[in-house]
Amino acid sequence: MRTNNSKVKNIIISVYFILIVFAIFLATVFSAFSHLTSHPFLTFLLILAGFLILFFSVHAISKYFEYDSDGVKVVVINKGLLLSDYFNYREHLLEFDKSRLMAFKFKNYFIYKSLTLYIKSSKGHTKKETFNITLVTKKKRRYIRQSLSKMIKENLKPTN
Repeated sequence: MRTNNSKVKNIIISVYFILIVFAIFLATVFSAFSHLTSHPFLTFLLILAGFLILFFSVHAISKYFEYDSDGVKVVVINKGLLLSDYFNYREHLLEFDKSRLMAFKFKNYFIYKSLTLYIKSSKGHTKKETFNITLVTKKKRRYIRQSLSKMIKENLKPTN
């Protein structure tokens, strides 16, 4: 099964555009926020800090996710959405045999969702890999869960 969240890229670009327009708007009506503090520089720093927190939280959450379980190997990719065509600065790639999957866990926080895979290494140790699946739709997460459950079920069958 192959799935990804490539359709979300336009939404994230729109969110960044809205954030930039919001920052320009705040800069133009800066005097309206003068009642927050008695010092205008401190007011500016508060507005800037709020904007940066919002901007970087969107940046941390917005990741491209691809899952491919066709064939003998499973390939899972996480990378940045915006500049990933030119730079692979946020890429996280995992490729493993289906027989090495030990367990998986979906974690659902308030804003952030993650997929943790537990892979058996060649030395017998269990390796933990975590992927950001925040922008993957609920339907696709269900398909991924079914695919991973099927692999674990096959791995637990006794071999004769």
